[in-house]
Amino acid sequence: MGEQQLADIASALYRLPLEGFVAARTAAAKTAAADSGRDLADSVRSLPKPSAAAWAVNMLAVHRPDALSELETLGAAMRSAQEELDAGALRALSQERRQLLTRVMGTAREVAEQQGRKISAAVAAEVEATLRAATVDEGAASAVRSGRLLRVLSADGVDRVDLRDAVAVPGAPAQPAVPTSGSGLSAGAQGAQGAPGTPKHGVPKSAPPDSPPVVGTAERPRLKAVGTKRPAPAPSAVERAAARLSEAEEAARSAAEEARQRTADFDEAETALTRLGDEARSLRARLKTVEEEFELARRRRESAAAQMQLAARAAEKGQRAEVLARERVLRLRNTPD
Repeated sequence: MGEQQLADIASALYRLPLEGFVAARTAAAKTAAADSGRDLADSVRSLPKPSAAAWAVNMLAVHRPDALSELETLGAAMRSAQEELDAGALRALSQERRQLLTRVMGTAREVAEQQGRKISAAVAAEVEATLRAATVDEGAASAVRSGRLLRVLSADGVDRVDLRDAVAVPGAPAQPAVPTSGSGLSAGAQGAQGAPGTPKHGVPKSAPPDSPPVVGTAERPRLKAVGTKRPAPAPSAVERAAARLSEAEEAARSAAEEARQRTADFDEAETALTRLGDEARSLRARLKTVEEEFELARRRRESAAAQMQLAARAAEKGQRAEVLARERVLRLRNTPD
C-alpha cells in the first residue's frame, strides 16, 4: 500500500462538505479495495471525520491558502522577534496578529458558507484558537496548511503545539489549493463529476515525474512532531521571560478591551430589558383596567337589555289599552240616546 495513494484519497475526502464525508469515505474505500486491495481500503475506512472547526480550517487551506500564508509569515516574524528578545517588535506583531486573525476569521466564515455550512460562535472560537496556534509553532502551521486537519490545535501558552492525532496522513505534503476562479466547481463537485486527472473515486492522480512544477504547489516542510529540536534558548532567562511578558501583556490588553465591549453590550441589554419590563407591567395594568371596564359595560348592557324588554312589554300593554278605549268611545258615540 503506497502512502501517496492514501494521501491522495485523504486530500480528496477532506476537501468535501462535512456532511458528505462519511458517505464519500465509504465509496472511496470500496473503490480502493477494487483497485488496490484490502490494505488500502482498510486505511481509507480508518480516516477520521474532522471536527467542525478542523473542517473550517481545511476549507481555508483548500480555497483560501493566501489567508493562511499571511498568518504563517506573521508567525515566523513573531518567533524571530521572540528569539531575538525584541519586546517592541513582539508587541507590534501581537497587535498585527489580532487584526489579521479578525480578517481571516471573516474569510473562514465566508468560505464555510460557500461550502454550505455556517460557523457557530463556539466553532469560530475553536477555529481562531487553531489559527493562533499556527502562528506560535511551525509544526502547527504545517498541520493547518495540510488541509487534512482532524481536531482543534491550541498553543496553551507555550511555543510548541501537541500534534498527536491532529492530521490525517501526517507524513504527506499539503494538498494543492482549489483555484478561486475558472472551473467554478467546488472541491466536492469536482470529486463527484470527475475533474481532469482525477479517477472515479475522487483521488487526484500523481503528476508524471517529468512534469514541470506548478506555481503555488511546491512541497512544503513536513509536519514536525512534538519534541522536534528547537533553537537553543537565549542565555538570559530573564530577557526571554520579559519577551513572553510583553506578549502576555498585549494579550491581556486585548482581553480587557473585549471584556469592556461585552460589559457595554450587557449593560445595553439590561437597560433594554428593564425598559421593556416596565412597559410590560404598564400594559398589564392597563389591560386589567380595560378588562374591569369591559366587565362593567357588559353588566350595564345586560341591565339595559332587561329594562328595555320591560319597557317594550309595558308599551305593548298601553297600546292595547288605548285601542280598547278608542273602540269604547266609538261605540258610545254611535249609540242613540
